[in-house]
Amino acid sequence: MIRAVIRVVLPAHLRTLARAGGETDGEVQLEVEGEATQRSVLDALEARYPMLRGTLREQITQQRRPFVRFFACEQDLSHESPDSPLPEAVTTGAEPFLIVGAIAGGAIGRAAPVPEPVSGLAAAEPARRLR
Repeated sequence: MIRAVIRVVLPAHLRTLARAGGETDGEVQLEVEGEATQRSVLDALEARYPMLRGTLREQITQQRRPFVRFFACEQDLSHESPDSPLPEAVTTGAEPFLIVGAIAGGAIGRAAPVPEPVSGLAAAEPARRLR
């Protein structure tokens, strides 16, 4: 049986949830039996940290959650099959498997308006009240 030790980097909020704060640089090491795939790594991660179940992928369908991304060797693996083998650099421990929370929000198509500067005594008034 093939065994690999996979280095997994978790974002801070998931490290806190998993209580994996003692690990270095947000990295945990997982032993994966069989072929190392996204599915086998996530299975091992959820087995070790059961509180993460349902945060990275749906519990029933096992589909990746929309605002979670998986990276390895500077490639976004999020839309790859969960049963595709991970790159050799990940399976040998040379590179980590990264779990990243996607960032969303902001204005669509244009920047938010910038407030006009306040001049004169009106600008100093709030500062005077704080003294």
